[in-house]
Amino acid sequence: SWISDFCKENPQRLKPSALITLHDVELAVDEARRAVNELGAVGLSLVSEPVNGRHIHDYYFDPLWRETERLGVPICFHPAANPNHEQVARRFWGHPNDGILVNAYRNPIELMLAVGSFCAGGVLERFPNLRVAFLEGNCGWLPWILYRLDERWELRHDLATEPLSRKPSEYFLRQCFVSVDVEEDLIVDVVRRIGDENIVISTDYPHADSRWPKAIETFLRIDGLSNSSRRKMFWDNCARLYNMRA
Repeated sequence: SWISDFCKENPQRLKPSALITLHDVELAVDEARRAVNELGAVGLSLVSEPVNGRHIHDYYFDPLWRETERLGVPICFHPAANPNHEQVARRFWGHPNDGILVNAYRNPIELMLAVGSFCAGGVLERFPNLRVAFLEGNCGWLPWILYRLDERWELRHDLATEPLSRKPSEYFLRQCFVSVDVEEDLIVDVVRRIGDENIVISTDYPHADSRWPKAIETFLRIDGLSNSSRRKMFWDNCARLYNMRA
């Protein structure tokens, strides 16, 4: 409700994405429906970590993915900053330089796990029209994790309890997006390996470690990207993700 009111200041430029918690899937479905139909949310923001012992590709959450697919908005994963539940980087809490280590590993590792859950865990097989974004955790790791998931699928697909009709990378390229950070010059290699159709951009505003107010200028200084690829990341892919019009 707050973010919807905030975006009313300039609805042509500001679009709300609704925070949906996963502790109770029936309540999550109700809130997703309210956020989209009543508040005008163009996306749903979720944490990617397990909640109450359930992983995001468990069947328990299928009602939410089904309703989101019906509503026509994307699921946007962003790991929690300081959760009271399972998270990979928590192992560093209270140990030397935890302020560096936790921040370095948290978002990328959790998003890798989320890509696995959705692309190799069966969610995108069951919901072929669902759009999913993995945001604010870099993208340089993406070619490797897709390679790794594909390799495991090819070598061990006979052991799958949830049959997959496609390679994990094919689900990603069909339905998913990842965000590039403005200083991430590894984007050139990512585009070379998987193309430029599935990448959006994040300025990370207004976090203290963002490149604001020179975020876009920072990204434009990266050598090796065509103007066509930049346009896709700045607008075309974002518009497809959020089903926006020019």
